[in-house]
Amino acid sequence: MREADVAVRIGPAAARESYLAIDRILDAATLSGAQAIHPGYGFLAENAAFARACAEAGLVFIGPPPDAIEAMGDKIRAKQTVSAAGVPVVPGRSEPGLTDSDLVAAAKEIGFPILLKPSAGGGGKGMRLVTEAGQLADAISGARREAASAFGDDTLLVERFVQHPRHIEVQVIADAYGNLVHLGERECSLQRRHQKIIEEAPSPLIDEETRERMGGAALDAARSVGYVGAGTVEYIVSADSPDEYFFMEMNTRLQVEHPVTELVTGLDLVELQIRVAAGEPLPLAQRDIRLTGHAVEARIYAEDPARGFLPTGGRVLQLREPTGVRVDSGLRQGQRVSSDYDPMLAKYIAHAATRDDALRRLRDALGRTQILGVTTNIPFLRTLLADADVMTGRLDTGLVERRLDALVTVDVPDEVLATAALERLLALEPAGTTVDPWDIPGGWRVGEPAWASWRISVAGRDPVEVRVRGRAADAEVVVADGGPEQARIERVGEDLAVTYRGRIRRYACAHDGIVTWLAAGGRAWALTETGRLAAARHETTAQGGPVTSPMPGTVLVVKAAEGESVVAGQPLLIVEAMKMEHTLTAPVDGVVTELRVRAGQSVGLDEPLAVIVPHEGA
Repeated sequence: MREADVAVRIGPAAARESYLAIDRILDAATLSGAQAIHPGYGFLAENAAFARACAEAGLVFIGPPPDAIEAMGDKIRAKQTVSAAGVPVVPGRSEPGLTDSDLVAAAKEIGFPILLKPSAGGGGKGMRLVTEAGQLADAISGARREAASAFGDDTLLVERFVQHPRHIEVQVIADAYGNLVHLGERECSLQRRHQKIIEEAPSPLIDEETRERMGGAALDAARSVGYVGAGTVEYIVSADSPDEYFFMEMNTRLQVEHPVTELVTGLDLVELQIRVAAGEPLPLAQRDIRLTGHAVEARIYAEDPARGFLPTGGRVLQLREPTGVRVDSGLRQGQRVSSDYDPMLAKYIAHAATRDDALRRLRDALGRTQILGVTTNIPFLRTLLADADVMTGRLDTGLVERRLDALVTVDVPDEVLATAALERLLALEPAGTTVDPWDIPGGWRVGEPAWASWRISVAGRDPVEVRVRGRAADAEVVVADGGPEQARIERVGEDLAVTYRGRIRRYACAHDGIVTWLAAGGRAWALTETGRLAAARHETTAQGGPVTSPMPGTVLVVKAAEGESVVAGQPLLIVEAMKMEHTLTAPVDGVVTELRVRAGQSVGLDEPLAVIVPHEGA
């Protein structure tokens, strides 16, 4: 919207009233005098009804024909179509209407492990990995239930599970005159919850001969449905047999990760989409495509890896995005990140002559990024990019899950806690060259200065006592039970320069009410000064207390009432954000003395929702 000539408000944040409201989008296009609509990355981008509605309204849909969207939108139909065109598919059964008995028979025929997948949707919903026959019945019923809930269709297919799978996709683009080219492949194996987080081009696994075969098969898949525009053919490839690849699906839209292809080919995919939609022939042939160097993209999400990647939110208090890499960002300082939309905030893409240099540039760029006010996955991404297997290209789609404990950083360094206390000291210290000793926060005592003490907490962790004495320019700091450390803090522009344990480090700093945000080296911490009584309550959670929201979102269901007796583990509320539900339970046996929310109410991260007081004598 910042660079749009005209912006039209479609509706409130609710999906059906804004970004999924076809009639409102068409009305906005008519009002602005637009001739065409680019549908973006998702939602309506793969909606054949929307493509037809655009045509009926006299608007050009910048995307493939509706029939191609429908053909590739149904996984069963797509596999049948491309298989008939000679494109290799994963062994399995995918005809419509498979019964539970059919699925059992097919699994035994294919051999375990097998993968159950819904026909009607993606994003990993409803998928079940089954490693032995005894798990199959429960897996089928669970997959049908989840598929029906997510997509309104419980149709399943079954296919062989590829061991050590890698997710590799090929970018294609076609015009309306039968000209098609592929632009090489992208490696998208680094995923969490079946969602991509790091993508790169080209793949470190694929050689030139395999690239041409995969690209040719992708063009065959596109031809089989009369494809026009930009699209992506996705393959599953065994890390053990990289010359063996199988068609998974075709995304009939521009992909989030398209910048890595743009950087290695030098082509603007959105420009090509628009030119093709305007009726122009492709300005290039396959012989003109050259891949130069290596590109890697990281997706910046408003999520907390330490809390199971739950969505976060808040107001962007301070923002410094990196230079030296491509930055595709929707962030601006002062904006509020809510739970109404997808949690992706930005994409940073590094390009270099070699893969090693591209990875290094991206890690360095993430380390220079400062986003204060919203918890993001940047520290997690930096650690992932430094993983030994990632650096050597030994990838598969299960790597992140296997390494999760090592990749998620939950520690709060003593230096950060010391900096938070020193910042409070600096803020309270009087300015000027002549200072009354009675005005110094630590006060004045005969013999030596007194200690000033703060209780500092980070969400989800017990408060830590930090003691400081002296002045900001010459202080002693004690963190928890540690010994005294010489320290110094001063303001340098908008930053804080902190000397601690002989090292000088610069921190970005911002305040949001009682929360102090600090950022350095690609990490950010939200620290709260906690009163002693509140700290005591926090440290004795077994005695009950507030039940807080683990993420910003909306209360879907309230399962308890004030005055009700509950038992530990009993569901109290369900909070939803970004299509993810989280059930909050009673921490102890007790009584609900306060219930501060109702169904449909928006709540913030760590906002108290209910209070449980334990039964007397518990």
